[in-house]
Amino acid sequence: MTTRLTVAQALVRFLAAQYTERDGVRQRLISATWGIFGHGNVAGLGQALVEYGDEMPFHQGRNEQSMVHAAVGYARQSGRLSTHAVTTSIGPGATNLVTGAALATINHLPVLLLPGDTFATRVADPVLQQLEVPYAGDISVNDCLRPVSKYFDRVTRPEALIPAALQAVRVLTDPVETGAVTLALPQDVQAEAYDWPEEFFAERTWTVRRPGADPTELAEAVHAIRGARRPLLVAGGGVHHSRAEEALAEFAAATGIPVASTQAGKGSLRHDHPQDVGGIGHTGTATANELARQADLVIGVGTRYTDFTTASGTLFAGDGVRFLNLNIAPYDGHKLAGMPLVADARSGLTELTEALQLHAHRVPDVYVDEYTLDKERWEQRVDACYEADEPDIRPTQPQVLGALDALVDESDVIINAAGSLPGDLHKLWRARSRDQYHLEYGYSCMGYEIPAAIGVKMAAPDRNVWALVGDGTYLMMPTEIVTAVQEGIAIKLLLIQNHGYASIGGLSETVGGERFGTAYRYQSDDGTYTGAPLPVDLAANAASLGMRVLRAKTVRDLRAALETARAADTPTCVYVETETADTVSGPPPAQAWWDVPVAETATRASAVKARELYERHVSTRRRHL
Repeated sequence: MTTRLTVAQALVRFLAAQYTERDGVRQRLISATWGIFGHGNVAGLGQALVEYGDEMPFHQGRNEQSMVHAAVGYARQSGRLSTHAVTTSIGPGATNLVTGAALATINHLPVLLLPGDTFATRVADPVLQQLEVPYAGDISVNDCLRPVSKYFDRVTRPEALIPAALQAVRVLTDPVETGAVTLALPQDVQAEAYDWPEEFFAERTWTVRRPGADPTELAEAVHAIRGARRPLLVAGGGVHHSRAEEALAEFAAATGIPVASTQAGKGSLRHDHPQDVGGIGHTGTATANELARQADLVIGVGTRYTDFTTASGTLFAGDGVRFLNLNIAPYDGHKLAGMPLVADARSGLTELTEALQLHAHRVPDVYVDEYTLDKERWEQRVDACYEADEPDIRPTQPQVLGALDALVDESDVIINAAGSLPGDLHKLWRARSRDQYHLEYGYSCMGYEIPAAIGVKMAAPDRNVWALVGDGTYLMMPTEIVTAVQEGIAIKLLLIQNHGYASIGGLSETVGGERFGTAYRYQSDDGTYTGAPLPVDLAANAASLGMRVLRAKTVRDLRAALETARAADTPTCVYVETETADTVSGPPPAQAWWDVPVAETATRASAVKARELYERHVSTRRRHL
């Protein structure tokens, strides 16, 4: 039996019939499609989504990049078991996908991209927005998506859709390979009809695997842990992707091994779990980083060991330190010359706990007492940062976080990605649930927060979802506020105005750049941006896009505004001005180094001093072989 449909119609029907299943839970893989229509997709996918609107919900976006961010936020909140598709026209609509695709792939989060493409038949050549490449007739702007996609195919014939669609779904549901998947769809092929076998539209359930550990690798891992005097576990984003939080809590409680977390892994343990020692690396806590410097065994679970985590190769400084890497991806399992334990995080942790309990293994009490006391000292520093003795003055950024921390419970979700906030949050935030702390720091993409909050709220409509945004990030991509208003998605936007790029301004100062070009101010006569702050009213901008805006001038105002926003059932923004970007934000300084090369020759004193400090740090770097 066959059914005659266009390629676009067949694709929509196929996607509506794809499901995932893990641990007995079954759900739609592609639960909706985002789109902005143009001549590359309006007659194909646009018509198909009208034709089959009862099978495939549609959401209207304002920016192609932000549509991907919304889909990624939805996918992360859904445990990578469900995501959205994104369709665009050819040309700039398609190239706007590249940043979002890179973010999805770097963070191992599934999203399906369906950009329109130029005519496969080339009857109209060149068409509007077509890139002409004199040496190759088969290249279009969509080829920009190849290096940032985990799977890419261009469907130039109707029958080619069948293997391409199946391969696309295979990658989307693979816990190792998942990321951005791109099917480039020439606009003439989208509208072309074909006789499709009915089997193509049958429901398919894709099992998301939980592979266990190899017995030999497991035995070696147990031996290494039993032989360690000062082990430290580093929890990465793979703990969340695997839903391994309970297994990690049981492992930590049974062994007494302290657990530090990367940005992606924070919340793997509740902040008040006895073995949680906070964030690790450049933006981490003093407690976790001191343990890392003295560790003789580092147990990485679901982490990629980015330069922020390793302090650019300077953090794990103990003599003879070794690495044991529990990771579902062999590539990550072998990093830092570590012993690989290739397995799903939950399966691997469960097997480790059971094996170690056979030996009644637990770290010495003196080690537990040491990190427990250090953690208490760090919490006192957090309290000091959050405390606001004078409620009628303008708050610091940590005091803004403290006001939010005092209000939320474990049901709230906090979203951030870039600027000075990730550093403050990693050090200070007290995560209360496995998915409260939603930091996109694999790509640290400005503009992610607002659309991602929409995606998270779609996946968890009963949760309070907060997008924490600085002024620099807000100006990058506020457009999806309109989408939230249009669809009644009651996200909460905490908009912090500090008049510039606070994070990069601080970094610029440390590397001899003197905060050049990082403040939002008028230009001075010498060409620097050191004049008066710009008269930009971001609160008025958010209100003009349809959002309810609450302005807070003091700590007291802020507390009241946050409480009102949390209770609101419409999209609501809390706007607060903190100190300017050329002043200190108030949190404890970095507890570990980060390698940003400094000019080797310079005449300005700031750069000369920065280079001297840089060379001292570089001398402590080590390669783990």
